[in-house]
Amino acid sequence: MTAETLSVESGALVVPAAGAHGVRVYKGIPYAAPPVGPLRWRPPQPVLPWDSVRSTSAFGPNSLQGIVFDDIDPLACGVSEDCLYLNVWTPAEPQRSEKLPVMVWIHGGGFVVGAGSEPRYNGTRLAARGIVVVTLNHRLNALGFLAHPQLTAESEHRASGNYGVLDLVAALQWVRRNIAAFGGDPDEVTIAGESAGSEAVSALMASPLAKGLFARAIGESGAMFATPSRTPAPLERAEAAGLAFMRKVGAKTLAELRAAPAAAILAAAPGLGYRPIVDGFFLPKPPAEIFRAGEQSDVPLMAGWNNDEGFNFTLLQGDDAKRPYPDLVRRIFGARTDEALRWYPGGSPDLDKASARALGGDLTIIHSTWSWIEAQKAHGRAEIFRFRFGRAPLTPQGWFGERDSRDAGAFHAGEILYVFDNLDAFPWLIEDSDRALAKLASSYWINFVKTGDPNGTGLPEWPSFRAGSVVKLDTPASCGPEEGRDRHAFLGEATATVSS
Repeated sequence: MTAETLSVESGALVVPAAGAHGVRVYKGIPYAAPPVGPLRWRPPQPVLPWDSVRSTSAFGPNSLQGIVFDDIDPLACGVSEDCLYLNVWTPAEPQRSEKLPVMVWIHGGGFVVGAGSEPRYNGTRLAARGIVVVTLNHRLNALGFLAHPQLTAESEHRASGNYGVLDLVAALQWVRRNIAAFGGDPDEVTIAGESAGSEAVSALMASPLAKGLFARAIGESGAMFATPSRTPAPLERAEAAGLAFMRKVGAKTLAELRAAPAAAILAAAPGLGYRPIVDGFFLPKPPAEIFRAGEQSDVPLMAGWNNDEGFNFTLLQGDDAKRPYPDLVRRIFGARTDEALRWYPGGSPDLDKASARALGGDLTIIHSTWSWIEAQKAHGRAEIFRFRFGRAPLTPQGWFGERDSRDAGAFHAGEILYVFDNLDAFPWLIEDSDRALAKLASSYWINFVKTGDPNGTGLPEWPSFRAGSVVKLDTPASCGPEEGRDRHAFLGEATATVSS
């Protein structure tokens, strides 16, 4: 029996059988040519057409990566430089034209790990409720974000270093051209992401290259806005790092660097360190300046963070675990250290620990996200909905290694399983209240994807943040005025001081 097929611009795809809730999952669809050989460190190129019918039964390989975070298994689908694939969950019957709204999800992982195939991003439950869900892979680490003077010189745009986010633009362009074949509406696309994915969403809102490719945006815990400890790198600084990287690999020319084994590239860039930059092309200016000028994509924004981001990002870890807390604050704030210590006081082991955790979460995740929301509020007209995720999932002991799970609180990325309604993706200890919160959170997300407003029949009201209200997603959920505004005002002033 001949398999049913569906056509996209580059060829025919096998139509998979409908699974749970009548949702079909098309896996491993290429959206750009493999970025290998001479295409390493070049903007994504068009997919080469194929003649035979392409299988959709397996996810494409993950971008080349190592093991960095405990909650991301990079080896589940294999890793490869040939990684530019996406996946589509749709409730639409083949050859129908439902024109359903679309959510394009950008995975987290610090721009060095992660994949659209992670079990927590399974789009079945969301798609079953009337949207099309797209997840994707893009280039990561040095393969996705290496800048170098020679790469800049060969570029017609005199830019280098943002290949991984140019992949995202290519994926959105592919969605615009092809998603109607899956029952999706190309004019009703929402970009969404968490952590690095959220940072990418903020950058896409700022980038002129992404204008017109999406109608709404969702950001969970991250943005490409400056904090006192980190500012978006300019091209010149990234090029200097690229020169050092070339020496570390042992290459003398760009041709040698392109010919180096992918494993050698990965070995020379372990852990974190590579991320989007202000390259003059994808980002002509820092995102804060683009928003300040009103040049961003002015679309409805739903964004926020988790209560306990600092559990993962406390200042007292790694090489700094045993250093005096005030010294760490002084290293960041310099002449404004005394002010910082008024907001994040020390003086005892317990107080040092609590403040190092709070400050680490603010510097790494929360303040940049706060600044993004504030920039849209001040310089955009579209609606804004702000959230704070407060549920502390019941994770088993050992989930965070030697750290006590009871101390984790509403930790970084803990909301993902709730907004995807995928509580069974991890072996957490799930209660009825968790399932109720997952139903509520996923309903808000689905409504926003459909209309640009999370509110809907039977749901607690989520007021506009333009009126100052924030929804706390917890058990139970609640709504109230924002907290911590004065603290973030100080961080904003300190950011300007430190970066000047």
